[in-house]
Amino acid sequence: MTIPSIRLWTALPLVALGLACTAHADPGGMSFFVTSTGSGKGADFGGLAGADRHCQALAAAAGGAGERTWRAYLSTQGPGAVDARSRIGRGPWQNAKGVVVARNVEELHGENNLNKETALTEKGEVVNGRGDQPNRHDILTGSQPDGTAYADAADHTCRNWTSSTEGSAQLGHHDRLGLRDDAASHSWNSSHPSRGCSDEGLRSTGGAGLLYCFAAN
Repeated sequence: MTIPSIRLWTALPLVALGLACTAHADPGGMSFFVTSTGSGKGADFGGLAGADRHCQALAAAAGGAGERTWRAYLSTQGPGAVDARSRIGRGPWQNAKGVVVARNVEELHGENNLNKETALTEKGEVVNGRGDQPNRHDILTGSQPDGTAYADAADHTCRNWTSSTEGSAQLGHHDRLGLRDDAASHSWNSSHPSRGCSDEGLRSTGGAGLLYCFAAN
């Protein structure tokens, strides 16, 4: 009986150490996160460059990841339209706790590992989803399911992320949950349009003007 007991107590510190390592965020290795805050002006980030700066600033504030080049997962419309999938690098991408959400662009837009438990903020925190109060699962993307821009006449990007008063934005569900059991409700990047572009409009559909941010290098 003595030998098994010794082995058990010897192993316990190692188990505890392993649990401690998995419980803490590692911003230095982070290459993907959901922003913990929005712009403060609804979907108006001052365009793609402003949205990228928002990602960059939050990554830097989290410590260790600010030296990477961060890009917001957003598409634009009209002349010179940009596809979200083409601006975020090649992957792989992992969250603040080291969990890989996708190994490459194809997997990201296919069978990825992105859900409420893995789509963490830059601080390694879970974002409220459907059933939580308040619900914040609507993430701004302006994109179709394959990560490309819309080519129709409707506004899916709140005037290319420059408006908090006019237009609408296409949203994804970071928790992969919605009102129905269908592909749109389960989509992380293209579930439904917002009710306007203001903070109030985004909150009314279950969001907070949050973004997906990816390290492009």
